[in-house]
Amino acid sequence: MSTETLDLNNSDFRVLLEQSNRLVLEQFDQVQQQPGYHNFTQREVASWFNEPLPAAPMDQETLLGFVRDKILNTASGNFGPHMYAYVMAGGTQVSVVAEQLAATINQNLGKWHLGPAMNEIEQRVVKWGAEMLDYPDAAGGIMVSGGSAANLAGLTVARNVFFDRLNIRKKGLFGQKPFIVYTSKEVHGCVDKSLEVLGIGTDNLRKIDTLADFTIDLKKLEAQIIKDQEDGLLPFCLIGNAGTVNTGAIDDLEGLAELAAKYNLWYHVDGAYGGLAAALPHLKPLYKGMKKADSVAIDFHKWLYQTYEAGCVLIRDWPTLKSAYYKEADYLDTQSEDDQRLDLNKYSFQLSRNAKAFKVWLSLKAYGFDAICSMIQKDIDLAKYLADMVTAAPDFELSAGSDLAITCFRYTGQRTDPDKIEALNKRLIPALEEDGRVFITGTKLNGEFVIRACFINHRKSKKTTDYLLEVIREVGQKLEETTDHE
Repeated sequence: MSTETLDLNNSDFRVLLEQSNRLVLEQFDQVQQQPGYHNFTQREVASWFNEPLPAAPMDQETLLGFVRDKILNTASGNFGPHMYAYVMAGGTQVSVVAEQLAATINQNLGKWHLGPAMNEIEQRVVKWGAEMLDYPDAAGGIMVSGGSAANLAGLTVARNVFFDRLNIRKKGLFGQKPFIVYTSKEVHGCVDKSLEVLGIGTDNLRKIDTLADFTIDLKKLEAQIIKDQEDGLLPFCLIGNAGTVNTGAIDDLEGLAELAAKYNLWYHVDGAYGGLAAALPHLKPLYKGMKKADSVAIDFHKWLYQTYEAGCVLIRDWPTLKSAYYKEADYLDTQSEDDQRLDLNKYSFQLSRNAKAFKVWLSLKAYGFDAICSMIQKDIDLAKYLADMVTAAPDFELSAGSDLAITCFRYTGQRTDPDKIEALNKRLIPALEEDGRVFITGTKLNGEFVIRACFINHRKSKKTTDYLLEVIREVGQKLEETTDHE
């Protein structure tokens, strides 16, 4: 290594790249066998990295060997097909390559002239995202870290634009009537966090009851809006779910759009999990009304199978997005006669921004959107396959299916008492984590604890789905035997 720069010479750098590429290929060689989880204790994992600040370099081959053993080979299994927890996609080979290429040129997308090609690519990906949802062609948007940040961004635009007449960006919320936000009880927790960050407060969030299919009850929603108006409060924003995280339920987005228009509310749709499934022809009717939203959150690192991070917020047009964020600064003033330049810092909170859209662009160019849609459909079909298998099995029971790719169920084993079944399933989740072959988590539906399987990985198959039930049954039977002998 030179004493004048941190760069290796090209020969040594080539060796480093070849060694790192071998590590990548090793991961793909074993992708189908990757365990869902490695059950190391926090204390043990922390011990691997418990050392003073290194002053001297480590030999690169030794260093990469440590990375392979302690990081890559102990990683949780969302890369492979045995991850069913949360909403965790496995990435694609093209997005892996894109990340390396983007890091090589290290562009900052805050200003157009700092990364011209990458800036234009982000604008193109925003346009493609709108096209996937059948959202207005004039839509503006910005890449963010994920669905939570996309929802926060959408609600920030909502607050700043909806209350522009009150000059809230300058005066703040002090002295204003409470602003009321409406959504269903199945909403993602990031909405609560967003209202805390925005200073609106969760006391002003109305979580409306759902129907039997876990979609929002429009009658109860409208009654609550009317009551809040009568109480002198200020109804402000309505949030629809285009695929809840618990069950994949899709709210009546058209009905919500009509209520938003009737009561002059900002209409935001959380499509972070399920929004991109609107591209499937047979599901389009379920998303009717989403194109009427003022803002939409989507997440390309979910059902576009990208590596983290790749969230996106869409707003109906670029000027609205700019009006929510733009602040003048002399040090950012660009003297240019090219008025087509679009500086993304004027349309988002961040000034320093990496090239999140590049891997999305490269993947769509490499695979084509039709191939990605076929993988989304496969995920949905596998969730239905699991639901059918659960229904047919004498030792499982189905709790909820959906039009998307989530199946909720319980292992019943030899038990019939509801309380004992509940207790068994609560014990089953940590037991499966300790076992490690599959990674799955639980949730609550109507107060009842259930196992929740999310299919959002193009590497899954009927064979891996069968394996999921086999592992759960095997671990569940061992738990029953242990309990019976206690």
